[in-house]
Amino acid sequence: MTSYKYAINLADGIFHASLIFPKEETYSLTDQIRRSSRPIGAQIAEAWGKRRYKKRFASKVTDAYAETYKTEHW
Repeated sequence: MTSYKYAINLADGIFHASLIFPKEETYSLTDQIRRSSRPIGAQIAEAWGKRRYKKRFASKVTDAYAETYKTEHW
């Protein structure tokens, strides 16, 4: 699934990019952006597992999409 691969690559890229963030940002910006990027792939995987149930699938995809906004915020 293309969106899942993209989400995993995004989380990995964010992690590696955050390694150069200032040390004073470790518990505010760095931690928040890392934690907000990881659930995107998990939500997509969970949606795929529930793909037989259209409403549940749509709900999980919507949750994954919402997580992208949280990551974008940080």
